Amino acid sequence: MDTMTQTGALAETPLGASEQARFFVATRFGNLECLTATFRAHRYAPHMHETYAIGCILAGCESFELRGTKHYAGAGDVAIVNPHEVHDGEPCGDGYSYRMTYPTVALMQRVAADVTGRPDPGVPFFPQSTYPDPEGFALFIAAHRALEQDRDKLQGEELLYRAFVHCVARYAQFAPMGVGSERDAVARVKALLFDRYAEDLSLDALAAEARLSPYQLIRAFRRETAMTPHAYLVDRRVQVARAKLHGMDSLAAVAAATGFADQAHLSRAFKARVGVPPGAYRSAIQA
Repeated sequence: MDTMTQTGALAETPLGASEQARFFVATRFGNLECLTATFRAHRYAPHMHETYAIGCILAGCESFELRGTKHYAGAGDVAIVNPHEVHDGEPCGDGYSYRMTYPTVALMQRVAADVTGRPDPGVPFFPQSTYPDPEGFALFIAAHRALEQDRDKLQGEELLYRAFVHCVARYAQFAPMGVGSERDAVARVKALLFDRYAEDLSLDALAAEARLSPYQLIRAFRRETAMTPHAYLVDRRVQVARAKLHGMDSLAAVAAATGFADQAHLSRAFKARVGVPPGAYRSAIQA
């Protein structure tokens, strides 16, 4: 059987009126294909991919044939299919909603190398098709939604990388490497984020500054600061925005100057950290 993209698999049968499916790509993962869909009657024909299929079931239940066995993925499950594994898929009961990604073997090997600390740990293999895992589910869904909104690229990149690390470390039976304090490396990244808060920074750029892998950086940064690099960056942006609100620039101009996607993005982050929206804060300090 030939491999196909998920787009091709979906095109094999048309969607019904009550169904929906949307593809988008994560550019910072080499145009990683992502899917969010709700199926009531749609059935995938047996097919396989050159990539992994990693995602979560939001609601309902999907049934599928894999390795000669019927499997069921229910709400809250993390579902994984390895490359070149023949599988189908259909609703069980009233249907299901899910979010999926299709990472390449090379990407997952990179993640596995970071997790294990070995340059060539082999190709990750996931022995189960479903994993009931609230932590992994929450992490993956947050990442997928951030990537779909595409408002804060570092946030989506960081979250999805953490989700893939979680899957490899928990499910693929790779032993995570230990991480030291790495205080000097974290200090370099903190300085970069402090100075270049308005830039569209990537996780790879931050890891290069730290001279660590992305996996090592995120773990070490959280150990030293109790924040991820992205959370630290947003906090720094809010601090600068708070100072700028003492001036006369518009809220939109303050948002643009501090690296936020738009005024609404600034407002959400500001209120979450200050307790009031930036407009209310400005009104109070200028009263």
